[in-house]
Amino acid sequence: MKRIVAEWVEKAEGDFGVMQRELRGKKSPCFDAVCFHAQQCAEKYLKGRLAQAGVPFAKIHSLTTLLDQILPVEPLWEAHRADLAHLSAYAVAFRYPGESADRTEAKDAAVRCRRFRAAARAALRLPLQGSG
Repeated sequence: MKRIVAEWVEKAEGDFGVMQRELRGKKSPCFDAVCFHAQQCAEKYLKGRLAQAGVPFAKIHSLTTLLDQILPVEPLWEAHRADLAHLSAYAVAFRYPGESADRTEAKDAAVRCRRFRAAARAALRLPLQGSG
C-alpha cells in the first residue's frame, strides 16, 4: 500500500474511533461529533481509494463529488450514493449554533459510515476489524 493511502486510512480510522467512542458515551455524548466524524471517516476512505488509484482530487468535502471521481474504478460503490449524500451534509451541519444532532440521527450516521467503511476496507484489501 502506498504511504499516502496508509495515511488516509489511519486518519479515517481515527475519525471512526472518535465516532464509535462518542456514540457509546454514557456521560454527555456529543452526537454532533458522531455525525461529523462519520462524514470525515467516509471522506478520508474515498480520498484514500482515489490516491491508491492515482486519481487526483481537490480539497473538497462533498462525498458525492468524490464518489463520482472513483466510480470508474469502483463502479459498485454507486450503491453507497444515498448514504454518502446523507453523510456529506455533516461536514458543516451541527458544527455551528442553530442545529444539533440527537441520538437517533447519530446512530443513523454511524450505520451509514460503517456500511461504507466496510466497502472501502474491502477495496483496499484491509480486514474489517480495526478501530471499533
